[in-house]
Amino acid sequence: MNRSQYAEIIEKRLGEELERLRDEFREHTVQSCVIDDLLPEEEVLKVFKAFPEKETMMLKKSLRENKYVAAQMDKYSEILEEIIFAFQDLRVLKMVEAITGIHEMVPDEHLYAGGISLMAKDNFLNPHLDNSHDKNRQMYRVLNLLYYVTPGWRQEFGGNLELWDSGPKEPQRVIAALSNRLAIMATHEKSWHSVSQVVVDSSRCCVSNYYFSAKPLEDHEYFHVTSFRGRPEQPVRDLVLQGDIALRQAVRTVFKKGIVENKHVYKKD
Repeated sequence: MNRSQYAEIIEKRLGEELERLRDEFREHTVQSCVIDDLLPEEEVLKVFKAFPEKETMMLKKSLRENKYVAAQMDKYSEILEEIIFAFQDLRVLKMVEAITGIHEMVPDEHLYAGGISLMAKDNFLNPHLDNSHDKNRQMYRVLNLLYYVTPGWRQEFGGNLELWDSGPKEPQRVIAALSNRLAIMATHEKSWHSVSQVVVDSSRCCVSNYYFSAKPLEDHEYFHVTSFRGRPEQPVRDLVLQGDIALRQAVRTVFKKGIVENKHVYKKD
């Protein structure tokens, strides 16, 4: 299938549950909704099998996170680029606008922090706020679309999306990373989220897209770097990460585009 064919299926599937998704999205501080059985199972398997070996991807490993990512999609199977950009099709975008009530969004063809991700045993993502803007700090990041494609994945395997509606010190809400499941979540100043540690010797694979807007989701302008915190059981790590936030925020305040190039973008010829 090509991206247009994928987009047609995705638009139809979202439309089938439009009212439920619209209601679900508005229930929590970290606005979110989930839809299962997004694509035919044979297509999900094709996408999963197209994922590269983790050794060919970029490893991001620190106190903040431990995961594999890739955005330079012309290095990998064509099917991965097709499914990623299917979520950027105007038909899908308009359906997501109908679900979320967020209008005038634009997808990111450069896949800034988007693309594909893989989390293997012991990989994790600590509670964090996503960078508030795009790579040029001109548009607000307002929505994440996370499509999970690992057949047979179960919640007890870890690698699940966690939403911290009351901040990173209170109990979190869990969205299991089940295969053929699309999670849609808003990103703003209160959208703390994380990914639980993978505890099995297997890989959880995800297709990621981000939508941007000239307008923030809050009723005021704001800017923040990607801001990681420790989990409630990690008080020392939390202190270190708070210092890390302060330092990187200060640097970005002085240097609008940062002093280190972000390599997680799709550089097209």
